[in-house]
Amino acid sequence: MRIRVQDVLEMLAAGTTAEQILTEYPYLEPDDIRAVLAYAAAQVAGTAVIAA
Repeated sequence: MRIRVQDVLEMLAAGTTAEQILTEYPYLEPDDIRAVLAYAAAQVAGTAVIAA
């Protein structure tokens, strides 16, 4: 299963905690939340993100 970066960001912006997101989407891991935030920060900064 997949969830869009945008969906996670919108949930966080709406006040949903990372813990709540992880409970609602058990296939996600804490590193996924951090990756979403890192991706958003890179987009705002205009930095390219390259998959490892």
